[in-house]
Amino acid sequence: MDKERKYLYDALMERLGGKLEEDTLVMPGGFGIKTWFDRIEEKQGIKMIVAVFTVYHKDFDEPIIEPVETQAKTLKEAADTAVEIFHAVLWRTIEQAEEHSEPVHIPVELFGEHYDFDMYCKSLVRIGVDTDREPVSLVKFIMDEIPKYLGTKKYYWLRMYLAKDKEQSKIEIRLNGSVCVELPAYFEDFVAEEMDGSEHVECEKMYALFVQREDDKCPFSKELVMDIAAETIDRMADIRDAEDYEGMVKKSQLMAGDNKYLADEIRALIPEIFAKLTLGTREGDSLFLIGEDGESVTEFKKTQLRSYFYIQQAVLMYFKTKPDKEKVGNIVTNSASYRAFRRAMDKAKEEGNDIKPEDLYVPGIRYRIGSGDYRVW
Repeated sequence: MDKERKYLYDALMERLGGKLEEDTLVMPGGFGIKTWFDRIEEKQGIKMIVAVFTVYHKDFDEPIIEPVETQAKTLKEAADTAVEIFHAVLWRTIEQAEEHSEPVHIPVELFGEHYDFDMYCKSLVRIGVDTDREPVSLVKFIMDEIPKYLGTKKYYWLRMYLAKDKEQSKIEIRLNGSVCVELPAYFEDFVAEEMDGSEHVECEKMYALFVQREDDKCPFSKELVMDIAAETIDRMADIRDAEDYEGMVKKSQLMAGDNKYLADEIRALIPEIFAKLTLGTREGDSLFLIGEDGESVTEFKKTQLRSYFYIQQAVLMYFKTKPDKEKVGNIVTNSASYRAFRRAMDKAKEEGNDIKPEDLYVPGIRYRIGSGDYRVW
């Protein structure tokens, strides 16, 4: 381990305890922490750094990633400060959950199933904020919205980040690392009316951790979803006739095994995610499940369907291979979103209107499974 990174681990062990095994700080409760400097710059004798802290747990299907930006005269001092911020904004929330301290009950209803969560959230970090202004729990702005975003996983974590300077403001809300594009609207009045930023950057950051009271009962793993998605993408990109299509369907169903509708879910969502990533339209947080009758529609959130972001990750990995445009086109043209986009663009052209893809907003993705016993996981 290099000397620079050791500053971070030394500060972590001094603040949190734990045992260092290779590049992971092993903590009680099955948690592990990795950390590194993502950026180190120096101006006028001041070290300006971005440190990244990644928290792992066997019940997390993705790690919690927390970047911390700070500055100091020396790298050691910067590392110490970064660890203090990490502890205050995230680790204290995890400790609260481990101690079952002051949980807030969050009931969730999802397609006729009931789930009970305990929310842990009481550590707010404010940087550059006038101390005369009373702190406000950021989670209060979206308490009514939170149950609409939680699904069936054991753990969810919500990261709320607000920043403002004299030129601009930033509001970023993430659930399990995924950006929630609709939730920032609930913070806009607070940022506009309460945060200053006229002399220097003001920043407020807060985590909420949600722990389901029951164990996760999902019958399939993230790895299975991504394996099926990767195979299906490859086959879907090369479909030329009905035989190719049937081969893709049979292979995905074979890989899914007893997970009856997982393959259907993956095949339905891949073209829609391709369309979202290639067309450049603005899209909301919702999914719309079309009923068996082809007319009734049930709205819920992408974060409530665990496979959605696994499939999206597989799509992004496919794009990294720089596939031929023809292959991408074969998939995109199967998307209902793409067809709606083309209709909107053609209509605008007929009416003499010049619109760009980013001018179009869709609330979410529509998909259909076609079975009454389909269960959302």
